[in-house]
Amino acid sequence: MMQWRAGTVREEVRRWPGASELTVVLDGSGEEVRALAYTAVTGAPEPGETVLLNASALLRGLGTGGLAFVVARPDALLADPPAGPGHIVKARYTPLQQMLLAVDEQDSPHHDLLAEADDLDGLPVVVADLHSALPAVVAGVHAVAPQARVAYVMTDGGALPAAFSRAVAGLREAGRLVACLTVGQAFGGDHEAVTVHTGLLAALHVVGADVVVVAQGPGNVGTGTRWGYSGVAAAEALHAADVLGGRAVASLRVSGADARDRHRGISHHSRTAYGSALLVPADVPVTRLPDPALDALVRSQADALVTGARARLTVVDVPVDGLDDALRSSSVPLSTMGRGYAQDPAPFLVAAAAGAHAASLSARP
Repeated sequence: MMQWRAGTVREEVRRWPGASELTVVLDGSGEEVRALAYTAVTGAPEPGETVLLNASALLRGLGTGGLAFVVARPDALLADPPAGPGHIVKARYTPLQQMLLAVDEQDSPHHDLLAEADDLDGLPVVVADLHSALPAVVAGVHAVAPQARVAYVMTDGGALPAAFSRAVAGLREAGRLVACLTVGQAFGGDHEAVTVHTGLLAALHVVGADVVVVAQGPGNVGTGTRWGYSGVAAAEALHAADVLGGRAVASLRVSGADARDRHRGISHHSRTAYGSALLVPADVPVTRLPDPALDALVRSQADALVTGARARLTVVDVPVDGLDDALRSSSVPLSTMGRGYAQDPAPFLVAAAAGAHAASLSARP
């Protein structure tokens, strides 16, 4: 059930493309809460304005989604947008559904280009479980190929609005990402696409990417069961890359600091997605980790993953040289599960290794 609250905007805390973070004073209790407004949906609320909030995740104390969201500004409704092309509806059949122009639909100037496209021509496609891997993968790509054009295909397993990701906004502003393509029910990227397949094809044929990173938006649904987590879709993304003639690179989810045994070393999420759900060949990059015991654990787990996998997996040992410097100079902060690079370098180093390996595979310098 949704938990609704009304309140008054006290101030705007910060803003980035597509989003405005606010302090809102709740009616009745006077409690101050953080709230996020998607400016393409509601516009930017002003101080003193009344807003209607969906506070469900905030009141339940969730992590990534632990803030309220502005649903409406009762006294300042947005004007109807001008008539234009585009008829693909995302967040379908919800009160906040939007009609957008998809890169692959008939009204798109790119439709004819994509109508018959079905080949990625060996384009490296790095697939990661968590959104937090994105900046590290990008850093790894640019450590090997500083001029490489990197595109991000955001799937709908986590946040649906691309504007929720400050990492995407920061990487785009720094020129480290040339485009974000939102696929499925996700929306708000530089280009919309109906499927992962057309998102990948558009990354190559419309954006001109040298490397593509595929991952869900911020947030991750997990249940502590083998199959009940949103990152299992990483296997489906690798299937799409393979069927279209891309080079599939499976970025491992690794941790040396997670207290949960199932996520120690190589997470069970990666072991399930790549070991049990994946049916096509993929490279699995690893690199030397600063903790010798963890390094040995990850390498033994990677060997076991390859041996027991249904698909043909190939462990690739990527030199660690340059990865630390690339990560420390990341244009956006590195954080996963509430831990930064200093607290848990392993997830970022392994993700950067995946990016570095992808860059070495690219036929486009």
